[in-house]
Amino acid sequence: MTDLWTPASVCPVGATLGEGPVWLPEEKRLWFVDIKGRKLHCFDPASHRLNSWDAPAQIGWVLPVEGGKLMTGLQGGLYLFDPDSGFFTLVRKVEGDLPGNRLNDATTDKAGALWFGSMDDAEEADSGRIYCFRDGLVADSGLAPVCITNGPALSPDGRTLYHTDTLGQTIHASDMGTDGLPVNTRVFARIEAGGGYPDGPIVDARGNVWTGLFAGWGARCYAPDGTLVRTVRFPVANVTKLAFGGDDLMTVYATTARKDLSPDDLHLQPDAGHLFAFRADVAGQAVTPIRAWPDRT
Repeated sequence: MTDLWTPASVCPVGATLGEGPVWLPEEKRLWFVDIKGRKLHCFDPASHRLNSWDAPAQIGWVLPVEGGKLMTGLQGGLYLFDPDSGFFTLVRKVEGDLPGNRLNDATTDKAGALWFGSMDDAEEADSGRIYCFRDGLVADSGLAPVCITNGPALSPDGRTLYHTDTLGQTIHASDMGTDGLPVNTRVFARIEAGGGYPDGPIVDARGNVWTGLFAGWGARCYAPDGTLVRTVRFPVANVTKLAFGGDDLMTVYATTARKDLSPDDLHLQPDAGHLFAFRADVAGQAVTPIRAWPDRT
């Protein structure tokens, strides 16, 4: 049993760069990835069993598709994944002209559109962008490029898109325009110097925005007006992203990373890279599967 606001390691996976957790209620399992380890993981909290598959490239996230399928964001494009065969099948190429980029984080909106971002894998160039995959087509969101995008995430009413400039230590908010693309971008929250780097954001059922803190030893929760309302401390430095799960969507899972940690760091943080969980007093939002799209091959 996990405790209220007290993270504990629940799966000793030791990920180099754990990311992209998502709870699938019909399975009662948590899916997540190890980007640098090129692994796709599925954790069953009832049995504590972990199943893992090798990915053919760096893998940023996994999300459900209508009909029980899974989509993943691999370096170079969107791919369907079949757990039975372990095969990844290309759906759409993304940024084929930017081989140094990779896909990094993603979410869905209530209509089943997929929102995802890219980043410079070398973490140097401002080449990361936010995209939308809707009705089989990939469209640029029009948001300004940054080096490392994270998110996006959406408010419960779907009117606000939150997106993160990780190296800029800033979470932005944009209104959703009548054309379905973000407008009126503004600063939502900034992480102070020494507070870590905002990683994957999510939004709970009350509209609070949660972010993992890479090199920040925890996660933060911000009210819809940007006020900091809670900090959850972790025994590891690199907290990457949270996901609400369990039958009541009040168990919070968190991926973490061993990336950038020295041997001395790892000695002091033996649980770095593991999957953590804690209980919250607020529920998350259930993930909406990606809506099926017309075949445009």
